[in-house]
Amino acid sequence: MVTLMRSLPEGVPGVGPQAARQGLPQVRARATSSLHSVRCPWCLADDDRVVDSRTAEEGASIRRRRECLGCGRRYNTFERIDEIPLIVVKRSGLRQPFDLAKLIDGLRSATKNRPVSDAQLEVLAREIEDELRYEGWETTSEQVGLAVLERLRVVDEVAYLRFASVYKGFEDVDDFRREVGLLDKTTAPKRPEG
Repeated sequence: MVTLMRSLPEGVPGVGPQAARQGLPQVRARATSSLHSVRCPWCLADDDRVVDSRTAEEGASIRRRRECLGCGRRYNTFERIDEIPLIVVKRSGLRQPFDLAKLIDGLRSATKNRPVSDAQLEVLAREIEDELRYEGWETTSEQVGLAVLERLRVVDEVAYLRFASVYKGFEDVDDFRREVGLLDKTTAPKRPEG
């Protein structure tokens, strides 16, 4: 589904390029749900022509410059794709939308006082979300946890162990030893035979 956002006309205080130059926020009004009923913000006519189209927001949307055939004034519309929400099925069976901020908070807790930047955490979380979306629109909390463990193992072994201790419910030191042993097996280079 495409969401169409309509810019308010230029010349209105606090709106348009003048607002951007003055440091004011750009105001956008949500257009009606149908792509066929874009109305001129000046005269409310629904007959227009597209004068110019270009990508905006790093390719996430399309900006269309339109000219009203009723009054001749111009205005902008923005088209964006509405993504289908990713649903996470908890162990209890409860379904809830995937929360990227919650994932980043969990990663931040695991990497606290470690040499991992916020930018790296953001990229890591987006990669995990993309991987889960690739698998389908519904995933389990177990798949989310395993994806996090897989990525943290490569990024920072201490953060991996911290996350694993919570995710896998470590109860004593032996659980840590076992996990470190598994970590050593997967990360240690093979020695040449001879």
